[in-house]
Amino acid sequence: MPPPSPLVAGHAVSKRYGDGPLILRDLAFSAQPGDFVTLIGPSGCGKSTLLRLIAGLSPLSSGQLEIAGRPPGKSAAEVAFVFQEPALLPWLDVARNVELPLLLRRAPAPRRNESRVRALDLVRLSEKSAAYPRELSGGQKMRVSLARALTLSPSLILLDEPFGALDELSRQRLNEELLAIHAREKWTAFFVTHSVAEAVFLSNRILILAANPGRFHAEVTVDLPFPRTAETRLSTEYQRVVAEVTRLLHSAEAAAA
Repeated sequence: MPPPSPLVAGHAVSKRYGDGPLILRDLAFSAQPGDFVTLIGPSGCGKSTLLRLIAGLSPLSSGQLEIAGRPPGKSAAEVAFVFQEPALLPWLDVARNVELPLLLRRAPAPRRNESRVRALDLVRLSEKSAAYPRELSGGQKMRVSLARALTLSPSLILLDEPFGALDELSRQRLNEELLAIHAREKWTAFFVTHSVAEAVFLSNRILILAANPGRFHAEVTVDLPFPRTAETRLSTEYQRVVAEVTRLLHSAEAAAA
């Protein structure tokens, strides 16, 4: 049986802004349905830029990029974006913040209600539906942001360092919850982080970028079994992969032009 077609496929993807320097150069990559791909690399290597290209928020300068066989922004596959900041509207309660994407699409009220209830249940925040952002912790705000993305029932979720501002324990809990949701919903993820430990815990594949310009330096397949729990972080194999990715990250930094 032939392998399934990739959900995301890029060939010779390059990006520069105007007459500025090349940000990304000749990237070739793909992601199968259900993959959890993490992008890691030194600051300025273009990780967030690549997410924006996949989302269709910025055009390619050259190359080819397809989502389910169509250009970004024109694909039938639903794509959701979770940014570094929750970006919640302070005058709306949690319920209204979560259903905002569907409201902007003029989805009927029954669909908005059903999607909101389901998304809040997935992120374990049903009891906070009437709360306002000022009443939430940082971790709860990120859960709301994730729930807002999940209301779209996406095939692909792009996450740009969503847990970077959280304390370590909150970050680890949200990593575990994110993987539990992924196991249930089976979307494909591209996740940006500066944390090697987070990258190894979440991913089945890690793409390591070098900078000046951004290009792929190495790829690591993470064969740790799922489901992954707090016990996973204590395993010898997890520590070995963290050490290997750290070594490759250091070599990517040294390879910067």
